[in-house]
Amino acid sequence: MAGAIIENMSTKKLVIVGVILLLFQAFSFMVGGLIAPSPTTAVHYLATKCVDAVKGHQSGRWFMPWGPNQCDKIQDFDEAMSKKIEANDIVFAVHIPLPNKEMSPWFQFMLVILQFDIAFKMYNQIEDGAVATIDVGVAYRDDMLGEWTEMAHSIERRKLSCNFTTTKTYENEGRYYECDLLPFMELGNVAHKYYLLNIRLPVSERNKINVGIGEIKDIRLVGIHQNGGFTKVWFAMKTFLTPSILIILVWYWRRITLMTRPPVLLEKVIFALGLCMTFINIPVEWFSVGFNWTWMLLFGDIRQGIFYAMLLSFWIIFCGEHLMDQMERNRFSIYWKQVGPIVFGSFCLFIFDMCERGVQLKNPFYSIWASDVGTELAMAFIIVAGICACLYFLFLCFMVFQVFRNISGKRSSLPAMSKARRLHYEGLIFRFKFLMLVTLTCAAMTVIFFIISQVNEGHWHWGDYTVQVNSAFFTGIYGMWNLYVFAIMFLYAPSHKRYGDEQSRGDDVKCYLKAWSGISPYLFLPLCPFNQVTVSKDKVINDVCREPKGLT
Repeated sequence: MAGAIIENMSTKKLVIVGVILLLFQAFSFMVGGLIAPSPTTAVHYLATKCVDAVKGHQSGRWFMPWGPNQCDKIQDFDEAMSKKIEANDIVFAVHIPLPNKEMSPWFQFMLVILQFDIAFKMYNQIEDGAVATIDVGVAYRDDMLGEWTEMAHSIERRKLSCNFTTTKTYENEGRYYECDLLPFMELGNVAHKYYLLNIRLPVSERNKINVGIGEIKDIRLVGIHQNGGFTKVWFAMKTFLTPSILIILVWYWRRITLMTRPPVLLEKVIFALGLCMTFINIPVEWFSVGFNWTWMLLFGDIRQGIFYAMLLSFWIIFCGEHLMDQMERNRFSIYWKQVGPIVFGSFCLFIFDMCERGVQLKNPFYSIWASDVGTELAMAFIIVAGICACLYFLFLCFMVFQVFRNISGKRSSLPAMSKARRLHYEGLIFRFKFLMLVTLTCAAMTVIFFIISQVNEGHWHWGDYTVQVNSAFFTGIYGMWNLYVFAIMFLYAPSHKRYGDEQSRGDDVKCYLKAWSGISPYLFLPLCPFNQVTVSKDKVINDVCREPKGLT
């Protein structure tokens, strides 16, 4: 009878395949560590204080902090008080990027973080639960002498979380609070060369707007964007990996269709895993360089969510299909208890992502964490997803334990079995242990490299070379999971080789099964690996399992 390639491949060939995959794995890490720059760059900006002298604050007017049409500026609020300039007439202006630089579509996204510099004053302290109201607008242009075009305008509220580390006395007036960074703006695409932010802090004592927020001295912004060099390396990897996975996917399904039986559940799940990997590999990001597609971040999250949900489901079904004494197999419905938490958890994370990045498609200043209700809602989705992840982990551990216990029981009885049956069980045991080893290795490498990328300064010096650890993490882990899916489809595809007793080496090997009264017919399924046993309501089975033809 025929089995998977991994069951019939010689040890020498299996070692060769393993070495080739390891070489590709090492290459994927080297691409990120030695060729690609750091994944992201953070640029610090200090807002310039401009004065809006026009009564009524004319809409559509933009204030430039520098350049030929720069605004009227003040150095600090003491100067504003001496000139009798009201707080509502002050505009904080930030130009992105810095002078003599340009933004590029290769930057892919732009995340802006806000921080207030707030000085301590005995008569103007930060109240508990203080909220800053921010009137902000962002505009763009592609020519230094062109007119600014408004991209978005919004009035946002951000809750202040500040701590004064010294004693609140008159002697300590002028010292600064330590305030947490605040999410401010996120753009899903950087399609223009220049961006301008105008920020106002309107004050109204009657409406309690920006009252009790302390004495704000400055506004600092941190702009984070993806490096263009890393983007090019990332796109090149996706462009190379897409046809590689697609070719093995077509090859795998062709071998399945050449079988004389319909594909079983495990083969369908492996094919679906390959489809999901192909979906996440397709380099549609190339189009974001030429088109203003602001939804690319959301689309990327959706693609990753589909792949990881399919990967988790594959592990569950793979374990279930290797429970050799399980009475019911090859049906997706029997896994609903295990797959259900995966689907529900993924749906919760999808809703959370839509509440955040979905809204940011219209308002880039929106943040679900900015309000108490939004924070509670976001935490609820995350907690539910975490509970589903814990349930999944418990289910998976239980199923792995069942399989290993089953393996231990079967090993003692293997010598007494017929050669065909013994080889069938040995193949199942080897396939399962091999996948568990590879899966644990991939998971461990993902966790280890993630920790390394978080605790180090981002790069290592190795002789004359600089190794970008964070870039190596992204490209290496991404390449590793592609190689994982590639290996699964290649090694678990049906083999054209046959093994079994000498008397069963004909073109058509028949396996006549007969079940008597009181014996479950499912006990005979392991003897017929192609699952063509027909189980009727009668207690007598007389069916034929034939070898696949056409796999030469």
